Amino acid sequence: MNLNIAPLVAFIITLIVTPIFIPVFIRLKFGQSIRKIGPSWHNKKSGTPTMGGIIIMAAVVVALYPTRHLLDSSAVAALLCSLAFGLIGFADDFIKVINKRNLGLKAWQKSALQLVVAVGFVFIGQHNGLLSTMVEIPFAGFKMDFSWVYIPFAVFVILSTVNGVNLTDGTDGLVSSVTVIILLFFGVVGFSQSFSLSAFCFIVVASLTAFLLYNRHPAKVFMGDTGSLFLGGVVAAIILLQQNPLIILLVGIVYVVETLSVVIQVASFKLTGKRVFKMSPIHHHFEMVGWTENKIVCVLSTVTLAAVLVAYFLGAGR
Repeated sequence: MNLNIAPLVAFIITLIVTPIFIPVFIRLKFGQSIRKIGPSWHNKKSGTPTMGGIIIMAAVVVALYPTRHLLDSSAVAALLCSLAFGLIGFADDFIKVINKRNLGLKAWQKSALQLVVAVGFVFIGQHNGLLSTMVEIPFAGFKMDFSWVYIPFAVFVILSTVNGVNLTDGTDGLVSSVTVIILLFFGVVGFSQSFSLSAFCFIVVASLTAFLLYNRHPAKVFMGDTGSLFLGGVVAAIILLQQNPLIILLVGIVYVVETLSVVIQVASFKLTGKRVFKMSPIHHHFEMVGWTENKIVCVLSTVTLAAVLVAYFLGAGR
């Protein structure tokens, strides 16, 4: 099997396996626990099977395995990085479903594990020549040497991207839809740099698209932190391996806004005792002002598509 067929394999696996595993998750009582501070109408989602990210991860690995001899080291690094973050998410989800509450790993545990993976990826990537201190400056036509600043910069990029993707996962189909568009962009613009890395993007897109058929509103299954941290790892690894991390500020504008809404909300409440948004992340604010989940997904996906098209036609990453 060659890499051109692998995305189709990932799509078919996810399409077939997901409806098989949904009742299995239900029997195992792998149901989502809903935060009491969330929108009240989300209570009806309680018990919806979660940890569906396991299926996405498995489909990607199975699709890649027959073509492993065709993968270059950058694609392998991206896969290992994303799987490591996915396993952190799995541990978090597993604790939640076992304890039947919306609290998994403690915040410091989750942060520490993410930091270990991020630092490990950057150091190993640099040691093997996969990562460079030369960083593309979007739309400027040149690269800048970040020198000794690169390591803390790259670690920050990974952690902020992974958690930005994680924060975006809170409305049926939102993070799936947005991430499909973003990974399509990176798959296209990175084609000439690394065919196998681009193929990896398309394989994840294929699996995620099939999963979206069951994850769209009303969701039959959630990806959980297993899936959102896996996807965050994918995006973070790709932008660093393509030496174009700053472009995420544009193409990942939804991730950025979701993260900033939380930062602003927390800072405002601690400093003034007042909240800027009715609820954060911002997709919950939109819900509170009357937007349907489908409208939120449609609008934020359109914003992402517009950002990606601007980046593409202005030559970012090419």
